Amino acid sequence: MRLMLSCSELGLGHVSRMRLLGKRLEKRGHELWFFSGGLPYTLLKKEFKNVHYSTPIAWYESAHGVMVSASVPNILVPLPHFDHERREFRIKKSSSEEVIHRYYDLRRYIRIIKPDAIVSDGDILALRLATRWKIPSVFITNVIRPSLYFPPFLLPGQRLTERYVRKSTKIIVPDVPKHTICEYNLGNLDSIGIRDKVDFIGSLFDLKREEGREELIFVPISGPLGTRAKIVREVVPVLSKLHEKSLVSLGEPGSKLVKEIGNCKVYGWLQDSQRKESMRNARIVIFSGGHGTCFEVLKYRKPSICMPTQPEQKANARKLTELKCSLFVENGKQLTSAIEKIENERKSFTKNVSKLSEYCSRFNGLDATVSIIENIL
Repeated sequence: MRLMLSCSELGLGHVSRMRLLGKRLEKRGHELWFFSGGLPYTLLKKEFKNVHYSTPIAWYESAHGVMVSASVPNILVPLPHFDHERREFRIKKSSSEEVIHRYYDLRRYIRIIKPDAIVSDGDILALRLATRWKIPSVFITNVIRPSLYFPPFLLPGQRLTERYVRKSTKIIVPDVPKHTICEYNLGNLDSIGIRDKVDFIGSLFDLKREEGREELIFVPISGPLGTRAKIVREVVPVLSKLHEKSLVSLGEPGSKLVKEIGNCKVYGWLQDSQRKESMRNARIVIFSGGHGTCFEVLKYRKPSICMPTQPEQKANARKLTELKCSLFVENGKQLTSAIEKIENERKSFTKNVSKLSEYCSRFNGLDATVSIIENIL
């Protein structure tokens, strides 16, 4: 099959799934063309041949996180923006302009590729393209109609995008049908009218259990600048004062930074093998609540603490807290209390995480996704 694959740049969970899926599809002899922007484009470019740049769509963010007051006017109006990573002022295009550019970035390749199907991980515009050109489509997503913490001013836009979700040939939710971690981000599938198109296939990541030494607190940070900066600002001062060893990864690709602050060691970037080792040897994992990392925590059966910076992450954190596998905190003061609580009730948290992990490991999401794509025609 000739497949056109596009993924969102809002967080690294989308591209992480796309890399796994791409490798498996490639091994099965399919012709693949990838589309994304920002860091996901760079990561895909390192591993695949046909990778094309498409304009990324982003919120207006600062080192303090997503700025709603600026994001609203930025839907229509370009705004000056300080790029902390490049350390320079730039003009951020309006979100509307980014949407238009991205759509035409994708559309220009349709006649060249003539895809048998379009696979989208979080990219609504790829679904619109599939609808307009009558191409079968598979939509991979853990967010459809959020019911918690979602900004009301975004509801009209969110309902608009649902029209393309409903027209997808198949919708894949990389989560489990029972104890669904992204439950509050999906909404009522019957009400939306897509129940018969949705398959819960489990995580695309390998959830085979791996034992570790449980000797440190691990903080894997990823995602946009605002997400990373907020967590660093709240977490590092707390961990630096503890007697326990801790390790923080800042999620800055290629960074050689290594710094010790008290018992806290801060790395700019960890390779995949280093990240896995740190996760395996953690006593507690502190993260933002990203969907992919939720399942990574379950794989290693670690009690966790979520410090979300976005509505989607908050909803995931809420569900993990209800399942008694994690604690939801919003600042450094709450973090200190949460660490103490998990240490005091460690057996209970570990038992709950292990039980949920055992259930999730029954699913092979990668095989199921490949099967759905290959049978879509």
